[in-house]
Amino acid sequence: MVNKVNTNKARLHRHKRVRGKISGTATKPRLNVFRSINNIYAQLIDDVKGVTLVSASTLDKEINGYGGNKEAAKEVGKLIAQRATSKNITEAVFDRGGYIFHGRIKELADGAREGGLKF
Repeated sequence: MVNKVNTNKARLHRHKRVRGKISGTATKPRLNVFRSINNIYAQLIDDVKGVTLVSASTLDKEINGYGGNKEAAKEVGKLIAQRATSKNITEAVFDRGGYIFHGRIKELADGAREGGLKF
């Protein structure tokens, strides 16, 4: 019998390992990324208080078209950077959520950097 690897379980294990090493504060929040098949979500989290400061996703009204591609991910990165600068947040800690820093995750990070976030 062939056992299929549960990729989401492996991703959550990687995410938990990374979360043990990084944490966000009010001045330098954690930029968390979640990727699904059709959409991508990003949020800036203050781990000290346990609150989400800013969030953006491909489901927002500002993002048009299909949300599961690199162009949409880059737009989400720019949108979250714009919302963060409106709340005087210029720096963040990038949390890739256990995903490989490649493709849509990289495009979101590049879009956030273009929008003015530093990490």
